[in-house]
Amino acid sequence: MTNQISKTQSVIFIILISVCSALSSYAQKNPFITHMYTADPSAHVWKDGRLYVYASHDVDPPRGCDLMDKYHVFSTDDMVNWKDHGEFLSSDDVEWGRPEGGFMWAPDCAYKNGKYYFYFPHPSDSKWNDSWKIGVAVSKHPAKKFKVMGYIKGLKSMIDPCVFIDDDGQAYLYYGGGGKCEGGKLKDNMMEVDGEMKPMEGLVDFHEASWVHKRDGVYYLSYSDNHDEGNDKEGVKGDNRMRYATSDSPLGPWKPQGIYMEPTDSYTNHGSIVEYKGQWYAFYHNSSLSNHDWLRSICVDKLYYNPDGTIKMVKQTK
Repeated sequence: MTNQISKTQSVIFIILISVCSALSSYAQKNPFITHMYTADPSAHVWKDGRLYVYASHDVDPPRGCDLMDKYHVFSTDDMVNWKDHGEFLSSDDVEWGRPEGGFMWAPDCAYKNGKYYFYFPHPSDSKWNDSWKIGVAVSKHPAKKFKVMGYIKGLKSMIDPCVFIDDDGQAYLYYGGGGKCEGGKLKDNMMEVDGEMKPMEGLVDFHEASWVHKRDGVYYLSYSDNHDEGNDKEGVKGDNRMRYATSDSPLGPWKPQGIYMEPTDSYTNHGSIVEYKGQWYAFYHNSSLSNHDWLRSICVDKLYYNPDGTIKMVKQTK
């Protein structure tokens, strides 16, 4: 009898060890990219079944965001093990760009017509703040061989492009910064605006970092607010929070829904929201590896919705 109990206990112990080991090996850790400094994660799931994250790059040692000069892309098929596909675009590749280079800020990517379209903000003049353009690079591959084809003409000097493709195949472009957010349709060539870009109405305390996703027929526009400037109702000074608004149309008007992520330990935040294998995720960045505002690291946590479609507050994990 004693031997039988001992054997049973041993089996249970082995099972528990196996389960704990499995949970440990499959636990998501933040930041999930640690061998370099990255920010502004733009996450997408492509036709090969992998999730790809396009990120800007913080140069070490830091000298501010003017030295962000290149882009990397990372991918995963299990949300734990990430592949660095390497640098695929830098300011040196932009013929029309600022002579001094740098200023490759928050990007986005879209897939249409058998091609990947990578959108990035970059100045065309030494007076960088007055000459922002939304550049477009194109490739037949999600993580390599991107070639800069030019920039979208007729836009204002603003940053943070986001491209959302609706269920009917229509592509929409959003961009902004400095408290302004505009959106409009893209032509089928993905490089020209179809009509006019219009202000996105109904957004509360918009700062930058617009991102649009769709769930159950509802459009969600998420963004970072001006909490760093102490403009929240409580008058509390701090770093960017992530807010969102909803609409029954991809171009609004938008209904404000509040905050879905409190500030990280970084002065800025810039996020994306995507569904992968039945689970929704919120991507963002913090400064936990460096304790420096301009040496940031990309992170991801699970995102959940309430029964009424509103977003629950995202719990930031380590």
